[in-house]
Amino acid sequence: MKKVLSIIAIAAVSATFVACGPSQAELDAAAKKTEDSIRAEQDSAKARADRDTLAAQQARQAERDTLAAREARELAAAEAEKNSGKKGEKKGEK
Repeated sequence: MKKVLSIIAIAAVSATFVACGPSQAELDAAAKKTEDSIRAEQDSAKARADRDTLAAQQARQAERDTLAAREARELAAAEAEKNSGKKGEKKGEK
């Protein structure tokens, strides 16, 4: 009799553990949530990488613009100096 009660008790406890587990729908929902979370993080990482790439391109363009502006100022200064020297020569010739 004790063995029969022990077997019934073990079967009841086992059935309780099995019955308390998640259903297939719950497992599917959890898997979908995980996949969605991974996809969202990948999209976010791609957006950050795109933003960083754009920022780097803009920084390089700003540097090129600065160098071009400096070169233009230097050329303008050299031209002005050259022109002022010619004006001085013309004044001396008169």
